[in-house]
Amino acid sequence: MGGDHGPEVVLPGAELALERRPDIRFALYGDEETINRLLENYPRLKAASSVHHCTISVKMDEKPSQALRNGRYHSSMWRAIEAVKTGEADVAVSAGNTGALMAMSRFCLRTMANIERPAIAGIWPTLKGESIVLDMGATIGADAQQLIDYAILGGAMARALFGIKKPSVGLLNIGVEEVKGLEEVRTAARLLREADLASLTYAGFVEGDDLGKGTVDVVVTEGFSGNIALKAAEGTAKQIGQYLRSAMRRTWRTRLGYILAKSAFDMLREKMDPSKVNGGVFLGLNGIVIKSHGGTDAEGFASAVELAYDMVRNELLEKISQDMVSYQRGGFQDRIDNEKAESQKAGDQ
Repeated sequence: MGGDHGPEVVLPGAELALERRPDIRFALYGDEETINRLLENYPRLKAASSVHHCTISVKMDEKPSQALRNGRYHSSMWRAIEAVKTGEADVAVSAGNTGALMAMSRFCLRTMANIERPAIAGIWPTLKGESIVLDMGATIGADAQQLIDYAILGGAMARALFGIKKPSVGLLNIGVEEVKGLEEVRTAARLLREADLASLTYAGFVEGDDLGKGTVDVVVTEGFSGNIALKAAEGTAKQIGQYLRSAMRRTWRTRLGYILAKSAFDMLREKMDPSKVNGGVFLGLNGIVIKSHGGTDAEGFASAVELAYDMVRNELLEKISQDMVSYQRGGFQDRIDNEKAESQKAGDQ
């Protein structure tokens, strides 16, 4: 029921995903009358779906605390997440209120053992293909331990999504030199180098321009800078698209040039289409939740559903658990806890 368009986009998007992944089965949570009326247009989807009536839908502008208080247990968003908790569903997908979805997911599913805060991971188009960037807005600020957690979470997602045995991971920083950046980022970098984890390769610091280059498979940052980077990239893509449209309409020569180079422009449009990489994965929870962009179209929502399918099929949660156990066995959790205690002691003095 969430997003800018509700079931008018969700259902045709689910239909597209079903065409590509015929073994998907859907549990649809929301207003039963509305959903059933629209399902008449999608007989194949109707046959593969069960409808669960919910009396409450979380509003897009509702504060997370308010949504959690008013929509807990009865809203379509809560019940979809709860279905993951109880095992009735493998994954929940929503285009609704991001803050409310994260608050409910964290409250209902809880974070995995030794994960302090969850993260939102997104797929970033690059010159080399695609990479994963996290956190993209779940948590503002992060200490060294949380950045290391994000590196492990992102590495597991890269293994599940891209099939990379040992993905490369970089920490987003204001420079590649080891002396640059905040102390927490430098500490995380040092510990990742020393950990020498079997599940990932720490590649050092990366800068903002490395996001588009595809320098590493996974870029790790905290939610404030990650969300700014995301919005800046989306805005730049729209800006370039507008520049091109304006330029192509300027004279008859430019219109002719567009006709002659149409295939190249179509390829550029395909690369810059946000619906092709739609879907943020909530990582660090005892269950998988996918956040679709609220303003997406049917194709974009289908992409989010297919991402959810891939995360389940490729055993994302199992990979995260394995990597966290490996990290714990290395004793690095104890080391960073000791460093925190020493830092706190020095501050008190």
